[in-house]
Amino acid sequence: MVTDDRGIVVRLQQPARRIVTLTPHLTELVFAAGAGSRLAGVARFSNHPPEAKSLPVVSDAMHTDVERLLALKPDLVLAWRSGTPLETVARIERAGLTVFVSDAARLEEVGRGIEAIAALAGTPETGASARAALTRGLGELRARRHAGAPVRVFYEIWPAPLMTVNGRHVISEIIALCGGVNVFGGLRPLTPEISREALLAARPEVALGGSSAETAHAYAARWAALPPPLSALPAYHVAPDLIQRPTPRLLDGARLVCAHLDAVRAARAGR
Repeated sequence: MVTDDRGIVVRLQQPARRIVTLTPHLTELVFAAGAGSRLAGVARFSNHPPEAKSLPVVSDAMHTDVERLLALKPDLVLAWRSGTPLETVARIERAGLTVFVSDAARLEEVGRGIEAIAALAGTPETGASARAALTRGLGELRARRHAGAPVRVFYEIWPAPLMTVNGRHVISEIIALCGGVNVFGGLRPLTPEISREALLAARPEVALGGSSAETAHAYAARWAALPPPLSALPAYHVAPDLIQRPTPRLLDGARLVCAHLDAVRAARAGR
């Protein structure tokens, strides 16, 4: 029995044996909780760990095939509060299935989500260990000291139209953790679209982000091809899977962001 991120108590009479996830990050959380072998179906683009790629797909970012989901006979469905439509969750619940809704908006909430899934799957020790490892790694990054003014960061989640994240997004939390400041942190939408003029006015010192299809070289080259002064901006690729999915791999993404901001601080200091 656990409480999900809707505030609803989710009860199972026995540990879940057949689990379906409706987003790729929830698939990763099930594996992190030690219950990957219980997965009966997943969302499209569930690519980590590699075993997830061979599982039946029941949903994508826009649609869930509820009939196919029901045919898999799961005893637990994991949905994302910020991504799974409420009507989809309601339809699954009306069919008599148990749904746990997750919505990790902060770094520490990722570990809590793993433990909740582990409790429902009957793997509490693995869940507790995964949460502890994540908390320990984040603590090590927080303990670092960053000299000088915060690095002004532009984080790109999409190039055309140009999109970024605001201060409520977990990516902004990672930027702050690494001694940076999101230049668009004060905008209202979680993932706002911005103009090139707004980007110039924000005066970032570095650009981070890029698509999963880009290499580090391609990302830097794309920025270098822009008109000045943007062409002179240091641009570092960060794989979306490492920072846009609320999973334990956020720790890898955070370490990468910190390394890039360290490089900017070193260049600022003339080292």
